[in-house]
Amino acid sequence: MKMMTTVLTQLLNSTIHSIKMVIPAGIQIGKPALYTANSLQSSLSVLIGMTGQVHGQLVIGGTASLFSQISQMMYGMMLEGEMLESFTCELGNMIAGQLVTHASSQQLTMDITPPTLLVGETSVKGFQKAILVPVSVEEKGTLNVIVTVHE
Repeated sequence: MKMMTTVLTQLLNSTIHSIKMVIPAGIQIGKPALYTANSLQSSLSVLIGMTGQVHGQLVIGGTASLFSQISQMMYGMMLEGEMLESFTCELGNMIAGQLVTHASSQQLTMDITPPTLLVGETSVKGFQKAILVPVSVEEKGTLNVIVTVHE
């Protein structure tokens, strides 16, 4: 169990590092909490699986408006509809890719799965341990970031 907690801490630190590297804004990290709920209250989320030495998931949820504002910060335009959904998946991909790169510097060999878009209230299941971290993006809104680890 201690090893699981250590791995989860490494993943969480890598996730926070990744978000700060990918999103060009003032980022405030909230207090991490054990995630025990069965649903994520977000209108738009992206789920990316983690494979290799560590099996788990990275889920990033927020409002469509927040993801649109992040797209404006990154690309100079607010997206909507299918373009916003595509951007949300790509943002998750960029964060997860950076996470895997950072985790490898901590001797964790991992890979990621293609992103899955989740629309509306979402259920996150099948994990042994999960941590929820609220990430405030430059007074524009809060992303709910969940890192899970499976056996």
